[in-house]
Amino acid sequence: MLNEQRVILMSHLAMHEKREGKENKKIGTYFRSDYISLRLIGSLISASISFVLGFGLYVLYDSEAFVDGIYRADVAQLAGKILLYYVIFVAAYCLISYICFAVRYRKARTRLKVYFNNLRRLQILYQRERKEKRQ
Repeated sequence: MLNEQRVILMSHLAMHEKREGKENKKIGTYFRSDYISLRLIGSLISASISFVLGFGLYVLYDSEAFVDGIYRADVAQLAGKILLYYVIFVAAYCLISYICFAVRYRKARTRLKVYFNNLRRLQILYQRERKEKRQ
């Protein structure tokens, strides 16, 4: 005989595993600080590549003014200005990434707690059913 509660729990567990279960389990294997640190390193690399590409596009778009600016301005001052823009861009990018990954980690851990609680409830239902069959 099928237990309705057990079927409902098993369908919830199956839906979780099919949707976000694999990603949640990957995230759940890390400590919070390790997960966020690894993702921030990737974000730092992405931000650097994005800045270089964006700067290259700017130079290509307005190359005449850029070259004219190099001849008129002090190269060290121009390099300092570019470095300042780089630091601001990377800091903002990493701050946004930190917030996103912290929220993602918290949500994944919450979903995993619900998943494991449902597993415990399913196990309890199985144990009750076994006891009832024995008696």
